[in-house]
Amino acid sequence: MNKSFHGRSLVDGFASAEVLYSDVPLSFMGGVDPATGVVTDTHHPLQGLSVKGKILAIPSGRGSCAGSGVLFELLLADMAPAGFVFAHEETILTLGTIIAEELFGKTVPLINVGDSFQQLSSVAFATLCGSEVTIGADEARGEKAPVARLADLSTGDFRLTPKDKEMLEGKHGPAARAAMRIVLRAGMLEGARDLIDVSQAHIDGCFYTGPGSLEFVRKLCELDAKVSVPSSMNAISVDQRLWRKQGVDAAFGEAAMEVAESYAKMGVKRTFTCAPYLLDTAPRFGEQIVWAESNAVVYANSVIGARTMKYPDYLDICIAITGRAPNMDCHVEKNRAATVVFNVPSDISRIDDSFYPALGYLIGHMAPNDIPLICGLENAGVTLDDMKAFGAAFATTSAAPMFHILGVTAEAKTAEQVPGGKTPSREVSLSMGDLRRAWSELNSATSEQVDYVALGNPHFSFTECGRLAKLCQAESRKAKVPITVTCGRDVYARAAEAGIIEKLHNFGVQFINDTCWCLIGEPVIPSTAVNLMTNSAKYAHYGPAATGKGLHFRSLADCVDAACTGKAKAMPDWLS
Repeated sequence: MNKSFHGRSLVDGFASAEVLYSDVPLSFMGGVDPATGVVTDTHHPLQGLSVKGKILAIPSGRGSCAGSGVLFELLLADMAPAGFVFAHEETILTLGTIIAEELFGKTVPLINVGDSFQQLSSVAFATLCGSEVTIGADEARGEKAPVARLADLSTGDFRLTPKDKEMLEGKHGPAARAAMRIVLRAGMLEGARDLIDVSQAHIDGCFYTGPGSLEFVRKLCELDAKVSVPSSMNAISVDQRLWRKQGVDAAFGEAAMEVAESYAKMGVKRTFTCAPYLLDTAPRFGEQIVWAESNAVVYANSVIGARTMKYPDYLDICIAITGRAPNMDCHVEKNRAATVVFNVPSDISRIDDSFYPALGYLIGHMAPNDIPLICGLENAGVTLDDMKAFGAAFATTSAAPMFHILGVTAEAKTAEQVPGGKTPSREVSLSMGDLRRAWSELNSATSEQVDYVALGNPHFSFTECGRLAKLCQAESRKAKVPITVTCGRDVYARAAEAGIIEKLHNFGVQFINDTCWCLIGEPVIPSTAVNLMTNSAKYAHYGPAATGKGLHFRSLADCVDAACTGKAKAMPDWLS
């Protein structure tokens, strides 16, 4: 017997298909192949299965802001799910659909059903229609989803300025009109009632994921799009100056450069870094900005105390064009409050720099939709690089846009200062067993062999370059295993001027600018390499699917040691 229940329609439509269910959130970037729709995340229970044509039931997305770009790619290639059912609010995947619908007429239905989500765990088929989900049928119904048409946008009681209205009416050109429609749909979806000015943007979707990403930027350039606020560019798919010498496929390299240059044509600066908080243009406390790139969003909100939501790819450029963002999410004080407390084990000692990314990865897993307050690190001497590593790992497993560390982060110097004004009632005490499990999950290599060391995910800071140089000098040996660092051009220039790059080159360290490890594969990484080593929990998570290699996750010192010996050390002291 069929059973129906209602949820909140995020994108209207009709779909009837087989259900693909998981109670684990899924990042489409690094977790789903944009060309085939196959789940590639080696840590996910749906690994190896195709989402194409299925009703994909997942609690929410997670991880990278670029998930919207991957779904956009799937939609344009007709490889996307037939529809989505979520348990939580989901912005990234929803916006990927909205943008495909607005610019190319491609869409699928998305529904948030809240507590009714688990009803899909044991059914084979489901039908989505508007806000209604029907389950229990023996097979999917044969009707097809209607073709999306660009309907009039009813703004209701949404408060618009005269200039907002002018953009919506097309008086500032077709690009501003399309961008404003998308911004408004995003705002109304999330319950915003007005828009705010932003002072700067960081554009994440500037790398090549396939033909869809190229079609998107070509469309904007065709509409003569231009950014209206200072905008920086995330890491791109190749090192602009070295990709030909590195042997990167010419068709891929040229497409990647066309995407990047199209953004530059719109006025986005060629900063080519996934760590915009290291630039001289980094925002100040309380500044309203629009940043995408998950690690950058988390760092801006948590460490700097600026205000941005976890913007999906392609929404970021729309806001940069209009200069206006929905007044919602972490732009609003009340939405920055901690919702769960995590207590770090009191008996932990002798920690090294691998502790912080492992901790961030664990907490993101345990609270994928909560803003955590981490207690117990008040006297640990947490550095900016530690928070950078923690935040990137946290953003890999969590959909949340920020975290608080008591006594450390911008809005948690004291318990009373934490937004919300009170300590959350939900409290979790972490154990060493929890940390060991997280560390084990980050280590997918099956032997101690190390064939390549990959550092700089997110891009290395100037201080990390300095720490690496000291470690290499202390070894008084040369690397026998390739060791490569990715970093932004500005950090590289500073390190070169300080003499650090020369010291690292003498040890055997190579540098790559402009791109980052989530976008690097063969031939930069040798096909003969079996196992890689990294000090990044983010790369240890995404690397196996991206490269087909085993990953060792260790401290920076252990990475240098492995470059000299070709072998991974055992579990770190703080875990043993």
